[in-house]
Amino acid sequence: MSSHTGKNAGRVPSCQLYLISPLEVGGDFPARLERALAAGPVAAFQFRVKGVEQHEAARLAEPLQAICAEKDVAFIVNDDIALAKRLRADGVHLGQGDGDVREAREELGREAQIGVTCHASGHLAMEAGEAGADYVAFGSFFPSETKPSEHRPEPELLSWWQSIFELPCVAIGGITPENCGPLVEAGADFIAVSGAVWNGDEAAAVKAFGEVIQAAAAR
Repeated sequence: MSSHTGKNAGRVPSCQLYLISPLEVGGDFPARLERALAAGPVAAFQFRVKGVEQHEAARLAEPLQAICAEKDVAFIVNDDIALAKRLRADGVHLGQGDGDVREAREELGREAQIGVTCHASGHLAMEAGEAGADYVAFGSFFPSETKPSEHRPEPELLSWWQSIFELPCVAIGGITPENCGPLVEAGADFIAVSGAVWNGDEAAAVKAFGEVIQAAAAR
């Protein structure tokens, strides 16, 4: 899940969509994921389930991982290094306190994509980069029902990060097609979304995000 950007001065980097699963991924969800991925370009899909033992999580992940592989979309496991290793996932996303980047690298290997939640902190992001993370995530930029957070960074944090560091950054938290434009313009390499896609028509939402991202990047 690399960012397709050259950090050229004065050029807005291209931005890509990063889908995060709802907590319920059984039933018809594989079909919904297929619809979403067919509706427009998506760089990565994060498998995020809570309170599910590993064997059951692996069973739920299997069809979703196959769909992502077919579409050449990175399959990232949320928080669980052991599950990511078991699934041979493309990577793992770690919250603060969910595991160490160096430990994840040791377990998952050199090719794994390792992301770290850094809230509204450039300092945490620099530490993650020094530890060997492949991307850092800032948020929540807007109030989110998926994962409430008291951290509320400003879009300027993305611009500051882009002006100094090569490491890709992800914007996350309450992002919709209506409010994502300023984050794309500020320099987010990836826009991470969940509720805005899965709480309605997933194909229409992915299409709408794609149009806004394209328009904002062209400004």
